[in-house]
Amino acid sequence: MIYHDNGRKLVLALKHGDQHEVLRPAARWLAAAVKPILPDSGVLIAPVPLHWLRLLRRTFNQSAMLAQSLGKAIDQEVCPDLLIRPKRTQSLGGLSLDQRFVEMEQSITLNPRRVDLLKGRTVLIVDDVMTSGATLSASAQACLTGGAKDVMTLTLARAVKDA
Repeated sequence: MIYHDNGRKLVLALKHGDQHEVLRPAARWLAAAVKPILPDSGVLIAPVPLHWLRLLRRTFNQSAMLAQSLGKAIDQEVCPDLLIRPKRTQSLGGLSLDQRFVEMEQSITLNPRRVDLLKGRTVLIVDDVMTSGATLSASAQACLTGGAKDVMTLTLARAVKDA
């Protein structure tokens, strides 16, 4: 969906409003969107990680919750801690496209305890919103560097200019 009007309200309800009842229908939408292009088996689903301080403040990772719900909906393995975010980044809101990519450089890495899960597999990275693609790009790069065969991304919403 487009991250505007009702789409924005829905994402923010999940992200900041603790309205987790959104997860089930969101997982069904995501499943319908991704099933036609996924390999039949062996997909590893991973959420975009939060830095531990942001996770502590928010108390949950909405992308991890979406990934878990999607994994159940399409019967694929989910690894909530495949990726980690050891570098605390500033909020990307208000940054230019170039600034977003610079800020995200090397901010997401593969969890060293999960390397064996990823080797030679297709990884599906899940996030709530895509604005510039910088976070998804950093996540995909970490997976490819760690030995993933292929990386796909899936978001509940995407921001567009002049929506």
